[in-house]
Parts: sequence; structure tokens; C-alpha cells
Amino acid sequence: MLDQVRRRKLSIPESGIEIALLDWGGSGPLALLHHATGYCAAVWGPVAEQLSHHYRVIAMDARGHGDSSKPNGADSYRWTQFGRDVVAVAEQLAGEHRDGRIALGLGHSFGGTSILMASAERPELFGRSVLVDPIVPPPNLGPSRDASALAEGARKRRHLWPNRRAARAKWSKREIFAAWDPRALDLYLAEGFSDRADGQVELKCPGVVEAAIFESAHSVDIWSIAKKARVPTLILWAVRGQFPRIVFENLVRQMADAQIRDVDTGHLIPMERPDCVVEATLDFAVKNPLA
Repeated sequence: MLDQVRRRKLSIPESGIEIALLDWGGSGPLALLHHATGYCAAVWGPVAEQLSHHYRVIAMDARGHGDSSKPNGADSYRWTQFGRDVVAVAEQLAGEHRDGRIALGLGHSFGGTSILMASAERPELFGRSVLVDPIVPPPNLGPSRDASALAEGARKRRHLWPNRRAARAKWSKREIFAAWDPRALDLYLAEGFSDRADGQVELKCPGVVEAAIFESAHSVDIWSIAKKARVPTLILWAVRGQFPRIVFENLVRQMADAQIRDVDTGHLIPMERPDCVVEATLDFAVKNPLA
């Protein structure tokens, strides 16, 4: 699925890091995709291939993930840093494109939150945004019990495997992967691991990075950010996910132009039901174009 995908990296001088990109091509307006915590740009493959009939589709590896830079220190993974990275990537990509902006910002989970931060900060860079079951942390309450548990799990996660076959065999027994589209799982196995000189494979996103992201969720006030949001936005709510719908209903009330669409799946919507993401995105962004 990645045979024809172009790989490149963008340098962000302000932070001194590089962001790795996967470019699925397409001759339409720009779409920028951002994955969830712990994953990588490649898991967007089943969505990106379909969207490339309508957009020039580019997905980014967040800092600390995939083939992007992995700076040291927990402060490098505060949520505001990820929003700034999206802005920096959007600026460079928009400058290369005839439209001069990102027509569609599409983010999943923490990636959706990052897209929201960036589009609220620089609305002129974005035409529309689709946030797939985004994370909406409560502000200024310090690390929550749930965040601490997630961070502990990330630090304990197995990162080294004999090979990808062994990882697949183990993961096939875990509930979290049971509903995945097989194409998305293949892509995560292929791109989420790096090959070591000793023949083993290692997850590209270190547990300490994922843990730092979980533990810093409280550091950003998404509610205040939402009040600045002006970009037309669709939020996809996972009916069988972890977040009550009322959270998104309250968030939408803070935004100038936002709506919610329910999706009957778990939190990992792009990996479980990529078709639903594509359908909802096209209904929102293509069938109802901006004036």
C-alpha cells in the first residue's frame, strides 16, 4: 500500500526537529492527517488512499513517533508543542501549494486535538477540520488517575520483538486490535517498528514519549482554545469509545462553526472503520464546499 507513497522530512527551525511525512499524492487541495498517540502516519493508509481521489493527501509522524525526531525530555512532549508542529508543517506545505492553505486538517484522538490547536491558532491556514474522537482533557487539574494509568502502561509496554510475525501473533489475541481493518494492522506492523542490526524489531514510539504525552494532557486548556476556533469543524464521536458525547456537545458550543456526527465503533475509528471516516469527511468537506 505504501509502494507509491512519497517519503520526505520537513525541518522546523524553531524547535530544531524534523517531521516525517507520507505523501499519498492526488491532484486536489491539500489534506493534512495527524495520527493518535503511539501510532504513526502509515495507519492512515486505508483512509488516505480513498481521500487521494479528492485531495493531495499528506500524513505526518508526530514528534517522538514514526520517523520524526525524538527530542529528549518530558517538556518536549507538552501538548502545545504538537499544535505548534502542526502549524509549522501546515505553513510549509501551504507555501508549496497553489491554494496557499490546508483545505482539510484531519486528526484522530490526540492528533485531532493537535489539529484543533493549530487551526484555532492559525485559522487562515485551514479550510475545514475533521476531528476523529479527539481528546478533550479537563483543564488545570493536574495529571488525572486515568492519565497516570495510561502512562504507567506505556512505560511497561513491550517494545522489542523477535520479528513482526511474533508481534502479530501476540497482538491478534488482544482486544484492542480485534476490530482493526487488516490493512491498517499491516501498515502499523510495517511502519510502527524499526529494524535492528541484531534482526529484532523495536517500536518506533518509545514508551517514555507516550507516557510524557499522557502525563501532560492537563497542560493545555482545550476549552479556551475552542473559543478561538473559527474553522468549520466536524467532530466524529465514537459511540463505543471512552468519551461521553456530552463532552463534545459542550465543546461544540464553544466553537463558532462545529457539528458532531456519531460513528458506531470504538475509539480507534480510522483503524477500525476507515470507510466511515472517508464517508463522513467527504460529506462534510466535499459535498458541501466552502463558498
